[in-house]
Amino acid sequence: MSDSEKTPESATELNIEEAILQLEAQLEKVKQRHQQIINDKQRKEELINRKEQLKTLKAENNPPDSLKSELKYIEEELNEIEVRLESELFKWSSLSEPFWQIVRFGGIGIIIGWILKTMTIN
Repeated sequence: MSDSEKTPESATELNIEEAILQLEAQLEKVKQRHQQIINDKQRKEELINRKEQLKTLKAENNPPDSLKSELKYIEEELNEIEVRLESELFKWSSLSEPFWQIVRFGGIGIIIGWILKTMTIN
């Protein structure tokens, strides 16, 4: 066999291997993100429970500054968790494809509208 006969096969094998490696890397990222979401949801539940406990303590007696600071810390952490959980639903890169489809089909619609308008005017 000559080198030219080996090259196409080895090139496609390399492409397939690269594609598999990329898929595995993407799968690993998805697994990590899924685990982060699970952890964040559990932490959110814990913080909400702790917040309710602190509110009942606050209602029972005059709260010391430590309770107030802990409540503030819990609120901040809950906000951070909410942002992380919401980021799973929305990414700016996810708007790229719909944006270009709107531009494409909107443009086609405008062009067809102009053509129809010029045809009806004559």
